[in-house]
Amino acid sequence: MPPESTSFLFRNIALAGPSGELLENRDILIEKDRIVSIGLSGERTNAAAPRAANPAGGTEKPPADLAGQVKLPAQVYDGGGKLALPGFYNLHCHVPMTLLRGYGEGLPLKTWLFERVFPFEALLTEEDCYWGSLLGIAEMLAGGTVSFSDMYLLTPGIARAVRESGIKANLSHGYSTAPGSKGFADSRAYEGTRFLIEAAREDKSGRLVADAAVHAEYTFGDERFGREIAEFCREEDLRLQIHLSETREEHEACKAKRGRTPTAFFDSCGLFQTPTIAAHGVWLEEGDLDIFAERGISLAHCPVSNLKLASGIAPIQKIVDRGIRVCLGTDGAASNNNLNLLKEANLASLLQKGLTGDPLVLGPARLLELACRNGALAQGRADCGSLEAGMKADIIVFDLEAAHLRPVYDPLVSVFHAADRGDIVLTMVDGRVLYKNGEFTSIDIAQVLAETDRIRGEKLHRLEGKR
Repeated sequence: MPPESTSFLFRNIALAGPSGELLENRDILIEKDRIVSIGLSGERTNAAAPRAANPAGGTEKPPADLAGQVKLPAQVYDGGGKLALPGFYNLHCHVPMTLLRGYGEGLPLKTWLFERVFPFEALLTEEDCYWGSLLGIAEMLAGGTVSFSDMYLLTPGIARAVRESGIKANLSHGYSTAPGSKGFADSRAYEGTRFLIEAAREDKSGRLVADAAVHAEYTFGDERFGREIAEFCREEDLRLQIHLSETREEHEACKAKRGRTPTAFFDSCGLFQTPTIAAHGVWLEEGDLDIFAERGISLAHCPVSNLKLASGIAPIQKIVDRGIRVCLGTDGAASNNNLNLLKEANLASLLQKGLTGDPLVLGPARLLELACRNGALAQGRADCGSLEAGMKADIIVFDLEAAHLRPVYDPLVSVFHAADRGDIVLTMVDGRVLYKNGEFTSIDIAQVLAETDRIRGEKLHRLEGKR
């Protein structure tokens, strides 16, 4: 981890306020992991202070006494021509699956899972998941993501990558049942979740959070398993991650098998009595939305993955209109093939405009809410996801000087409908700069690339030997 800075000042930068409003020429003062003040640039500073080079980059006047709260020296960042936003929240990911990026292309979901993904995953080790997670985390940090929700296996490797990289994460071990399953307490998912609970308790920063997870209805047994994990969530005060109604096939098969939708089935088990993040929800019915609204379930919308796997298009505007919290997710890089929240936000907006025939739906301020504050709240991080005094200092910076962004009339329009992730020049998590101008401060990216290439070669060799 990079050393913790005592203070950091973004000088003369534009930013998006809590409601998406543009605030120009602002200074943002960071102390340790918090935003302590935001004010007009130059307020309560010594305007005659000499210009000086500083480790944050650029040349700028050091702050003398912004609101009387900072002492020299502080790191200072020249925000001229730049826009600060809250960091993005990726509410559905399988980060070690970055190792499978581009593997098994052009297959429907179940074929892709059972004939490509599951055999590959059976060969993975904790060390493999560590390197795959670091690769995915590096991609997310470069793309402005400050926190992600993950469902996978071999969780110690993922937790290690989270701790070392400095990113935030809600981690879970997906639970599936198989013929002969005795119950959750005898499963690997239970062991993995127990590990995460202890890891989260030991993580004094609060960046690592443990969730429980149920993979999906089509890999799940009867109600008794659902009741058991629901009770476990209540006892341990855990949030839940789950896949719901991703494809029409799984949705209709559940109705034929159980006489109810996947959402109704899991609700009957008491599973949704705990705060839940449900991924996909492409084929949710009106009764399902009633359950979502009543239980306070958050939906992680993954438009790129849903289109790539031909799963369909979720009716997000209708869901938003029901007062249901909608967040954004990428799914794994194996089914996307990126971990790019900016791309998800842009596509989410375009799809809903096309579906509804209304060009005003999912506008820039709403997209900011989906990508930032909604995700933070769904993860249980009430002090994150917004640029306000007292909130955690999770900040990303866009350089608005590129030709494809000019002229700028509304910076949020430029961000969500013209920018790409290469326009993000800084990512800060808990007051620490983890990515700046193409370089990582906590990840040796050259080593990560070498290790993941090695893992790819080893796994392909073993898989080919089995065919």
